[in-house]
Amino acid sequence: MLTRKIKLWDINAHITCRLCSGYLIDATTVTECLHTFCRSCLVKYLEENNTCPTCRIVIHQSHPLQYIGHDRTMQDIVYKLVPGLQEAEMRKQREFYHKLGLEVPGDIKGEACSARQHLDPRNGETKADDSSHKATTEEKQEEDDDYHRSDEQVSICLECNSSKLRGLKRKWIRCSAQATVLHLKKFIAKKLNLSSFNELDILCNEEILGKDHTLKFVVVTRWRFKKAPLLLHYRPKMDLL
Repeated sequence: MLTRKIKLWDINAHITCRLCSGYLIDATTVTECLHTFCRSCLVKYLEENNTCPTCRIVIHQSHPLQYIGHDRTMQDIVYKLVPGLQEAEMRKQREFYHKLGLEVPGDIKGEACSARQHLDPRNGETKADDSSHKATTEEKQEEDDDYHRSDEQVSICLECNSSKLRGLKRKWIRCSAQATVLHLKKFIAKKLNLSSFNELDILCNEEILGKDHTLKFVVVTRWRFKKAPLLLHYRPKMDLL
């Protein structure tokens, strides 16, 4: 079987961020045009713009952040193609938390463990460390039953700001930072016996949150310098003009 070797240089244009010119980190794609950037780069750009940095198409007139989403597939491709990139990024994040005297979040620890992979120089294929194969069946079962308790946790207060909906009996919850706004919508809809979670909007600081935003992203971008819990409001969905 014939194989063709492709140099990383030849595909760099497809796995780098146009805003920072570096390899994609926390790859995030614009849903309107499918162009991908580093999440931090794109969020910073959209604070003052509402168009795609590449093709200049209008993402949304007033809420462009609702129309971007984490691209896990692209990020996995980048990490597999660029040797040592994932480990280097996890190391930077750990150093950042240590510098601030904060505990390293559980999700970063988990990603650091999964990053113990390298490219086999003989065939260019990804080869996992031998240590990753030593997990016993019992250990894997414990991980499966963890229900994200080892993730970084976020404390949330869910308040209703509409007379058309009732408040939750238990408005204080604590969940994984990897949970998304969509998860919260489904949770609220179930508690309020709504026919569909699509009937809800969830807001932070009076700004509607996109359904694909993780709670960690919401905390970092909208609640960074405020004390816990993260205050979110819900209301019946309103169509944006």
